[in-house]
Amino acid sequence: MRPIVLLAFICFLSFSLQAQVDSRPKSVIIPAVENENDSTDASALTPSQPIENSSFGMNTPNLEMPKKQFSMFPEEEFGNPGELYTSQVKKNIEDLKLSPKEIEAINGSTTDQYFGDFKSQAKSVNIVYRDHGYVDGDLIQVRVNDDVIKPRVFLNGGYSGFKLDLQKGFNKIDFVALNQGESGPNTAEFQVIDDSGHIISHNQWNLATGVKATVIVVKE
Repeated sequence: MRPIVLLAFICFLSFSLQAQVDSRPKSVIIPAVENENDSTDASALTPSQPIENSSFGMNTPNLEMPKKQFSMFPEEEFGNPGELYTSQVKKNIEDLKLSPKEIEAINGSTTDQYFGDFKSQAKSVNIVYRDHGYVDGDLIQVRVNDDVIKPRVFLNGGYSGFKLDLQKGFNKIDFVALNQGESGPNTAEFQVIDDSGHIISHNQWNLATGVKATVIVVKE
């Protein structure tokens, strides 16, 4: 009886151990299979659309910096291209280094011109004048000793004028520029000729409007 009980116990113990071994989870190894379509090209990993952040529901911000508009004019020096142009024009004028006489020829004298005084024993003189430049509508007024002799004279390309009887002493003759014509300034050439045909005075002017040129004939 005792041997039978011992044999039964041994069989039960063996069966219990086998059941524990079979009940352990078994792991299954699946070999990796390489796909012919697989590629290591990085472009396949680049999304065509912004990647949505699933944690916050926001699109990835665009980190591209704004492009600065190209300009020929440096902003740090000139805020307006017109300022650069004006500055360049001024610089060009300064570089020319025009003499006062050249500036006067362009703009006309803004100060009265005095051409001297001349002695004469003549009884009369002929005063003639013309536009020595382009005939563009220059007008003058002629005064003798501050009296208006010719209120409005149009300067042509040829000489025109009048006869003046000289009085004893000073005979002041003023030529006043009434305008500067179309091209400016008021340009003229004049001659003072005595009754013997001798030229007493001869000169030219370039005047701004309202400016005068003066010559004096002193009768002895």
